[in-house]
Amino acid sequence: MHQTKKGKQYYFGMKAHIGVDAGSGLVHSMVATPANAADITQAHHLLHGAEQHAFGDSAYQGVSKRAEHRGSTTKWHVAMKRGARRALGDDETAQAREACELIKAKIRAYVEHPFHVLKNRFGHRKVRYRGIAKNEAQLYALFGLANLLLARRRLGAVPGGGAC
Repeated sequence: MHQTKKGKQYYFGMKAHIGVDAGSGLVHSMVATPANAADITQAHHLLHGAEQHAFGDSAYQGVSKRAEHRGSTTKWHVAMKRGARRALGDDETAQAREACELIKAKIRAYVEHPFHVLKNRFGHRKVRYRGIAKNEAQLYALFGLANLLLARRRLGAVPGGGAC
């Protein structure tokens, strides 16, 4: 694990990068990195290969230009940087771009649901072990359990079964 600085605040630890299916909301890939690793460097690990469209936040700006994605048919939809979005005017073009950003945000929100389950339902807010390998193994198990919880919610209640 490693430290990083965001603004004037220092953070120590690791990041979990996940790939989520937009249709089902289930996690299909996960990578753990030190806190100082850029999100864009892990984008190619989060794709399973059959995607036609991939959505990312503003940390993934320029991902389609990277060497790992040359020759790929995946179309990237990356969020606009916060400063550029604030600088949009009030004309029709700016309103159309803002509407496009809102649509991207709704699709990207599926990535946050497994993190909600992990942090709020399972109480996993801090890493438990020293080193990325053990924490990554724990995250694989937790995201697998989160998938089961999210899939159960999508399928509805099991007839004749009580509360799980």
